[in-house]
Formats: sequence, C-alpha cells, structure tokens
Amino acid sequence: MGREDQIISERIRKLKYLRAQGINPYPYNFDVKDYSADLQEKHKKLKPGQKSKAKAKVAGRLMSLRNLGKISFGVLQDNNGKIQLTFQDKETPKKFLELLKKYIDTGDFIGVEGTMIRTQRGELSILVKSLTLLSKSILPLPEKWHGIKDEESRYRKRYLDILMNPEIKEMFLRKSKFWNSVRSFLLDNGFLEVETPVLENEAGGAAATPFATHHNALDTDVYLRISMGELWQKRLMVAGFDKTFEIGRQFRNEGMDADHLQDYTQMEFYWAYADYKMGMDFVTRLYRKVAKDVFKTTKFTRSGHTFDLSAKWKIIDYVTEIKKQTNLDIFSASKKDIIKKLNELHEPFDSNVDKFRLVDILWKHCRRKIAGPAFLTGQPVDITPLAKRLPTDPRKVAQFQIILAGSEVGNGYSELNDPLDQEARFLEQRKLGEAGDEEAHVHDKSFVDALKHGMPPTCGFGFSERLFSFLEGKPIRECVIFPLMKPLESKNK
Repeated sequence: MGREDQIISERIRKLKYLRAQGINPYPYNFDVKDYSADLQEKHKKLKPGQKSKAKAKVAGRLMSLRNLGKISFGVLQDNNGKIQLTFQDKETPKKFLELLKKYIDTGDFIGVEGTMIRTQRGELSILVKSLTLLSKSILPLPEKWHGIKDEESRYRKRYLDILMNPEIKEMFLRKSKFWNSVRSFLLDNGFLEVETPVLENEAGGAAATPFATHHNALDTDVYLRISMGELWQKRLMVAGFDKTFEIGRQFRNEGMDADHLQDYTQMEFYWAYADYKMGMDFVTRLYRKVAKDVFKTTKFTRSGHTFDLSAKWKIIDYVTEIKKQTNLDIFSASKKDIIKKLNELHEPFDSNVDKFRLVDILWKHCRRKIAGPAFLTGQPVDITPLAKRLPTDPRKVAQFQIILAGSEVGNGYSELNDPLDQEARFLEQRKLGEAGDEEAHVHDKSFVDALKHGMPPTCGFGFSERLFSFLEGKPIRECVIFPLMKPLESKNK
C-alpha cells in the first residue's frame, strides 16, 4: 500500500469513527461571523504577546497543522485569505483538543470560535475556544502543487490549482471585475442588456465554422452561435431599441492556440444612429476605464511592444499599411502576386481560398509590427460583408479594429443597413461557401427581410475574453476557470 493509499485509509477510519460517535462529519451549516482579511485589518494594532477580548467566528479549510505538545498551530484559509489558529492547553477545551489531535487533518473544512491574540512572533491568531468539523477530506492536498509544471494536470484539477495558488484565484477575481466593469460602463451609458438565442437555424454574424447539433423536439438540425447575437441585436434595432448589448458564451469549431478557444465569452453592443467614428471614441473610453478598474494602469508591455491606452490612438489604413510594409497594392495585385509575397514572408496559407482570404493573412503578418494603441480602418468589403461601404471608396468598409501590441483585440463597424446590398453580399458569400470556404457567411434571408423593414444607422462592436487574457499577459486557456479537456482514456481499454 502506497503512502497516499495509507492516508486515505486512515482518513476513512476516522470518518467511520466519528459517525459511530454520533458526530456528523458533514453538517449542514455554520454561522460565519468573520473573515480573515477583515480580522487582519481590524486587529492590526494588536502588539506581539497581546491578547484581546474581541471574539471571532470563522470557517474555512485547514491548510496546515503543527502539533508542538501543549500548543498547536494551524492555518485556516477562507474566501478572503488566511489566518493562524492557536490551540492551547487550559485555553482550548479538552474535548476540542482531542478532536483536533485525533480526527482533524489538513484539508478538512472546520469552523472555530475564539479570541484574538498576537503571538510573540507577531502573528495575528485566533485562540480557539470551540472547534467544529464541517467537512472531512479523504484525499490529501498536494504537498508541492505550486511546483508542478504539468499544465494538463493543473487544468484537470483546476480547483486545486486555485486552492494552492493565491495568484490564480486573484486572476479570476480580476476577470470577474473585468466583465463587471464592461457591463457597468455600458449600462451607465444607456445600453440595454439582452439575451439572444444560443441555438440557431443558421450560424450567422461572423466568418467561422459552427458546432452542429440536433434539436429533438423540433426534429431539426441547429447550430451553436458563432457571434454574440449580431443578426439578432440588429433585428432589435429594427424593432426600435437604440442601444443593446450582450455578454455571453459563443462557440467556434476551430483550432486551439494561445489566443483562440472553441467556447468563450464575448461582448457585443449595437448603437443606433451612431457610425464607426463615434464607436471609436466610445470604445477608447471603455478600454481606458476597464484597464484602470481592473489593472490600475493604462500602460502595458506585451509581445515585445509597450503601449499606453491613455495616449492618443493612431488611425491606420489597411491598404496603406500593407503597401508600406510589403510594397503591394492589394487591389491591383493578383492572387498570384499575393501568394508570391506570402512565400517570401514564409507565411503558411491555403492556396485554394480566394484572394482576399490570402490578403488577410498578409495583413496579419503586417499587424505584428504595430505597437498601438491604434485603430485599423479601411478594410476591403470582400473581407467584411456586414459593414457599410466607405462613401469615399466603395471598395472599403467603415470598419475599425483595435490593435494592441501586434494583436487585434476588438472589432466594430458601421453596420450595413441597405437590404439589397446585404443580400448581394450574402449571395457572394454563398458562392464562396459552395466553392469550399468553410468560413463564408451564410445567406440569412430572414435577416434580410428584417432589414427591408428599415434599420437605422447603427454602430456595432465586440470583443472576447481574449482582451482580458491579453492585458493579463497570459494564454487565453490559462484564463479560463475550467477549460475543456480531452477525456482521459479508460484504464480498461
């Protein structure tokens, strides 16, 4: 029997004994009165060796325990942090000392009551007067979890990763604050939060490969959405809402890397009577506020670039920047010219896709050299079939993308509200799909019908949780609390 098996066997023995004595090792509740961080702040003036009459009642997981004979010290971790526990002869009642020494292990959840003291070594502590077992742990905690480098193990047992590494927990607290900051900014600016369908008959609103499933009750195939209700929120503009937004999960059946996942949180807003230039100003304020709320700074260094969100944001033209970096005019260049340039730059590509899919790869090569903060404008209409054309150059659309440290971390545009133009673009996208382009937009006739009833000028914009991971400086998978994992193969196979 291995050491861990011995530990498990011993803990199960203790569990059975407690139950035999009429002690429930998994009681229903505990009336928590205090939290570790609050106690640390409240009693920070308590001097070494000094006792207080102040009482405390806390609960949490026992992270460590040292038995020194007539005195024992434990560390309790709760939602706010950690605090030391002191168990002492003639101070802690005998029955609780016996419970501690015989039946309590590290990893157990306990509740304690006691008075506040500061030890001679200066550690704030609760002198325990009462002890309650709240949940008996059977599996032991990892002894050196922080040192484990196996990424897969950390993700499969993320609860232990969070438990043993306070910095991981802090990251997820920041992530919660991130979305709360986004939501409060939009609400404060008069936007209505909405919920649009996750299951769709046609996966529209973006160029991506959807997940397909079957709806039994309706006996029809459906798709998980690939956008945050883009075509639905624009229907709400038709319905008479001026400002809407949604924060939720969306799904794309595509590759995984440091920047991309198949299911992730996305935000999109739609703003009637606004154009892409108004959207740029609004988004600048949004990004600055979120950075200050969550990270307490607007200055970041990422991917070898340093940028400051509080600085003036540059405006970069798509066609001009590509020509500047590659000496190619994407409109006059042939598909053969684009392929030749991509080969020169050692960029991988699929030669079966259309010219402007290749142009987009060329742009992404150029983008890596831009520090930002910057807005990319003037994208070709062939790449963005849902945006309005620029009146000054109908080959381009009124689109803006946020570029930070060589990455695109936000996308918006003046939404196309000409139903005939939209229908023509959808038909062109259908041809691309029939030719084998899996990411071509679908032809959503019902959406075109809605546009034919009239939609006001509208600015739409969105970003995913990749913005958080980017500002956090970590791969996006690291910033997902429970990332999807491939199931472990059965040992019996």
